[in-house]
Amino acid sequence: MRIIMIGVMLVLWLATPSLADNGFKEGAREIGQGFKEGSKKVGEGFKELGKEVKEAGKEVGRGFKKAGHEAEKEAKKTSRTIGEWFRDAGKKTGNAFRELGRNIRKFFTGN
Repeated sequence: MRIIMIGVMLVLWLATPSLADNGFKEGAREIGQGFKEGSKKVGEGFKELGKEVKEAGKEVGRGFKKAGHEAEKEAKKTSRTIGEWFRDAGKKTGNAFRELGRNIRKFFTGN
């Protein structure tokens, strides 16, 4: 009888740590699930942040494009103004040389 009682006690004693082991496994599983959920939320946060950064980049790009168009318009206006100045200067120089030629002709012909 003593041997049977010792055998039963040994079986119960060996089974008790396995129950504790199951609780530990469940706790570890819950912690693992918590990490999984947390990392999923962090990943979603980074994904959302990436979308916001991408949209902000598009806005900056649109701003640069608009500024580029404005600069292009100003450059065209400036080039037209410079072109007009050279055209006017060329006409005046041409008129001055024509007048000089007439004056030289008058001087030598005596008129």
